Amino acid sequence: MSERLCLTLLLTLMVISSAQAQTNSKPTAIFAGGCFWCMEADFEKLPGVLDVVSGYSGGTLVDPSYEQVSRGGTGHLEVVQVAYDPKQIDYTRLLDYYWRHIDPTRNDGQFCDTGAQYRPAIFYQGEKQRRLAEASLAEIERTKPFNDRLRVELLPAGPFYPAEAYHQDYYRKNPIRYNFYRYRCGRDARLEQLWGID
Repeated sequence: MSERLCLTLLLTLMVISSAQAQTNSKPTAIFAGGCFWCMEADFEKLPGVLDVVSGYSGGTLVDPSYEQVSRGGTGHLEVVQVAYDPKQIDYTRLLDYYWRHIDPTRNDGQFCDTGAQYRPAIFYQGEKQRRLAEASLAEIERTKPFNDRLRVELLPAGPFYPAEAYHQDYYRKNPIRYNFYRYRCGRDARLEQLWGID
């Protein structure tokens, strides 16, 4: 390998590492709301969100695979980890957005996906997020436009494991399959039924 090629590779790695460090230094939020492809697609539309990573959290198995989580029994939920710029958006706004992109009346799955690994949950990181999540839950309980009770768990965050590479940005990589899945699953129809049109 030539010296010039080595230098180019080194500079490229430094730029990637620097970009990751900037994203990693930003605060994050972890949400479960059924299929992580759909949650990722929804949150990436939100101004102030820097990055959304699909993954798994809440279980006991270290570094689980999609196959293990989707079979159930590991305790993990499909989640997204949302990195955001607090100068543009705060955690309270993320919570408000989260509620309107899930079915909070179910704790046995979401939309067409059934099983504990698809149930909705807010994983709070630290005391401040816990207090804000509790306040958000109380506000939604007070203002929700439907009668069913809320069944979303507030859980302390544990380890977050990124999902396999083929799951990341699935809606961009496979738009036809993704859109067909989302439509067939009835996600948007149910959200409109619950929350009306935003």
